[in-house]
Amino acid sequence: MRNIGIDVKSPENTCDDNNCPFHGTLPVRGQIFEGTVVSDKGHNTIIIKREIVRYIPKYERYEKRTTTMAAHNPPCIHAKVGDKVKIAECRPISKIKSFVVIEKKEFEEE
Repeated sequence: MRNIGIDVKSPENTCDDNNCPFHGTLPVRGQIFEGTVVSDKGHNTIIIKREIVRYIPKYERYEKRTTTMAAHNPPCIHAKVGDKVKIAECRPISKIKSFVVIEKKEFEEE
C-alpha cells in the first residue's frame, strides 16, 4: 500500500488496477473535491454531483449551482450511487476523467 500524501483512510480491499492511487502507479496532485455519486454505469467510472453556493453582491443573496464531474472508481473502493466520496486530481486517464476516488465517506448513524 502506497502513501499518496493526503490524509485519507486507506481502503481495506486490495486491487490490481494500475490507475489506483493506493495499489497502482497513479500520482495524485492538485484539487480535492467532495460530492455525491449519481451514476456508476461506466466501467470503473462514476459521475459525482457537487453543489456550489455563491454570493451575489448585487442582489445580496446566495445562489446554488450544481456541477457534475467524472472520476475513476478503483475496484478497491467501489463507490455506488448515493455514496459521498472524496476525489483528487490526477493526470488525464481518459477524455473526460482527470480525477480519481481516494475515499468513500462513512455515514455516522445517530
